Parts: sequence; structure tokens; C-alpha cells
Amino acid sequence: MMSTPRPRTQHGHVIRDLGMGIVSGRYAENTIMPGDAELQQQYGVSRTVLREAFKTLAAKGVVQPKAKIGTRVLERRNWNMFDPDILHWYVETGVDSAFLMSLQEMRLALEPEAARLAAQRRTKGQIARLHHWVDQMADTVAASFVESDLQFHITVAEASANPFMRSISTLVEVALATTFTISSPIPNSERHALTVEKHRHIALAIENSQEEAASAAMRAVINEGIERIRIVIGKEKRPRDGVERVD
Repeated sequence: MMSTPRPRTQHGHVIRDLGMGIVSGRYAENTIMPGDAELQQQYGVSRTVLREAFKTLAAKGVVQPKAKIGTRVLERRNWNMFDPDILHWYVETGVDSAFLMSLQEMRLALEPEAARLAAQRRTKGQIARLHHWVDQMADTVAASFVESDLQFHITVAEASANPFMRSISTLVEVALATTFTISSPIPNSERHALTVEKHRHIALAIENSQEEAASAAMRAVINEGIERIRIVIGKEKRPRDGVERVD
């Protein structure tokens, strides 16, 4: 499972631990965080370090400091779910099927359009990189498959020449890594070959300036991941004795 690099500073450590505590529910929504004195003692940091950590968390929309009241954990609807730290904290604390499906839905909303734009605006260098990453996916072992897949999708976003598309790379990274963790195409040679071929279709459509074909091919790749998630979810819900039950 992917994870953020371990913080090297006290400030980074406090942000990460408090952030994961909020995302995991250890610090529940609409509750007041422990006081400064308690947290200073817990982390062994100064009040300045703690206040700076809370400022960073407030900028991500997860807390709201208020004078004479304390720091309140905000409801999830206020959180910046595109923030890379928040996405990684979700992964490290454990994602559920609903979160996975939400990630895939966002990919469906954004990446087919990125592929369509890429078919209009791509450069020769970007086409070469797309084919390179498809070849890497075909030859790679499980350990680097996700990285090759991610770099392919990042290249599509870059080829769209839309800076907002490139900014969603962390969302795509989390979606790919978590989907791969619960259901990888690598052990199944037929599935692996099919996944690679679907990515090659995207690259060829972009190379040939086929906008609608590129969009459709990207949608097919994302839907394949969604189907793998649904299969796993279905297996998890199935009774161990194989007998369906109705409440």
C-alpha cells in the first residue's frame, strides 16, 4: 500500500499524526480537539509548532480554530478532498469500498476529457512517452506496474495542456494504488494483457488525433478498474456458506 514519506520535521510529524487522527475518526467531526498543553506534552513540541500545524490543517479545511473555544474538527463536507495529504491519510488509515468508488467516479468525470484534449494538443514527445509507459506496463512486474500506469495517466493529463488536469495526479495515484492493492491484473496473464491493450488504445487514439476514440478508450480503462472493485466487493458480501440470505 502506498504511503506518504515520513515527515522529517516536528511540524510535519504533528500535522501527519493529527491529520490521520481526524481522517480515521479518532478525533470525531464537530468535536473540540485536545488543548494546546495536552498536545504539546504528547508531541514534545512548542506552542508555536503546534499552532503552525493547526494553521496547515485549517487550510485543508479539516479544522477551525476559535479563540476561547478551541480547535473544532469540521465535517467532512468541508475537507479539501483534492489535497494530497488528505488523500494519502485516507489510504494509510484504510479506505472502504464507498471511498474507492468515489475515486473512480471522479476519474470518469475528468480523465476521459483529459484524453480528448490530449488528442488535440499532444506533442511528439508526449506520444513517445505514452507508448513508453504502455511498453513498461507490458513488461513490468507487479512492484512497478502501478508506477508505470500512473506515469501513463500523468502524461495524458500533461498532454491535455490543461493545468487543472495535471493537478489531479494524486487522486489518480490513490485510485490506482488502492484498486491495484485489492485486485491486481498482474497475476492473471490474460487480464494483464487486456489492461495493457486498453491503454495502448488510448495512446494510439491520442497519437492519431481521434478525440472521441481517446475519450472512450480512457473510459473503458477506468470502467475495468470499477468492475474489478465490484467483483471484490461482491465476494466480500457473499456468505461463507454460499447461501444468500434476506433480512
